[in-house]
Amino acid sequence: MVSKVHGRAVRATVLVGVLGALALVGGWYLWELRGLVANRADGDAARGVYQQDPERADRTAAAVLDGIVREDPNPPTDGKAFAGDGSSVDWRSDGWQASDPLEARPAPAEPAVGALFSPGTDGDPDHHCSAVVVHSPHGDLIVTAAHCVYTGGFRTNLAFAPGYQDGVAPYGIWVPTRIDVDPRWSEDQDPDHDVAFIRLRRPGYPGQRLEDVTGAQTIAFRPELPLPARLVGYPNASEQPLDCRNTARAAGPTQLRFDCADVPNGTSGGPVLTDGHTLIGVVGGRDGGGDEETSYSSYFGDAVRSLYERATTS
Repeated sequence: MVSKVHGRAVRATVLVGVLGALALVGGWYLWELRGLVANRADGDAARGVYQQDPERADRTAAAVLDGIVREDPNPPTDGKAFAGDGSSVDWRSDGWQASDPLEARPAPAEPAVGALFSPGTDGDPDHHCSAVVVHSPHGDLIVTAAHCVYTGGFRTNLAFAPGYQDGVAPYGIWVPTRIDVDPRWSEDQDPDHDVAFIRLRRPGYPGQRLEDVTGAQTIAFRPELPLPARLVGYPNASEQPLDCRNTARAAGPTQLRFDCADVPNGTSGGPVLTDGHTLIGVVGGRDGGGDEETSYSSYFGDAVRSLYERATTS
């Protein structure tokens, strides 16, 4: 089974659990362990909260902009006007159709969807997960999969590039001020709570609000499945997003299921959208996000609503 979980995160987590039992440990494994220690923090794991150190976050942004990603010197002035194909379509109308064949294909970049980077000793220049901007009172919130930000501790070297494509971040590089996950994730990696909210700021642009630059999706809680939907995400090995359209269905009371082939690693945290702009899930949950044919999301029920409220009011 091929999981959407970033491979390095998986290997590091396994390493922590079994290192004591290994008789031989190669240099590659030790390198992974050093990265885990260097770029993880406990935060308040019991509550599932991490307050990012501003200087550390600024160094992360500088590392991303130092040869990994470049900002557009002439960025779009109205992010909402540059949304990808289908973003304004009412997919419940008679004109909506599922992808045929049911395979993810490259798609235009969208302002409110982006790639997550983690430069440093535990990573490489490639993006490793996806995320989406959601409407919030402070206009500074994204949502992704919890496994993208908490694996043996909170990642301290995260950066978000909304609208990313071909090495360019047209809306800048944004770094966390705070990360919230459900305690049931930080304690047990419960796949029913594989959701994280991150509040962001843009270094060098005090007072700028992410949502004012990129626009935002509306988050829906307790969606009544099935629903026509679109999945969007950034594969690790691609410099542009992919998308796929199909019906999102319930997989029991705590998971959303989306059948579509060729949704690979890196798409974790990518949005599942209905009506073009309403968020009903993010790739994650069961089986680390899915396999070759199916993607999952933790269901956006009352627990996710409570997590959103905590992230936006604390």
